[in-house]
Amino acid sequence: MQQLSDELLLDAYIAANKYNLEPEFIEMLKAELIRRQISPDAYRNTA
Repeated sequence: MQQLSDELLLDAYIAANKYNLEPEFIEMLKAELIRRQISPDAYRNTA
């Protein structure tokens, strides 16, 4: 996870939600966004 740039992590999170991937995977991505202090909801409207 740490090898992903912030932008790629956010893109992965948005795509995972869009394609309704496993909830556990989405939560893992979201936890990493929060750990990096990136608000996933703040970017949802710009994608």
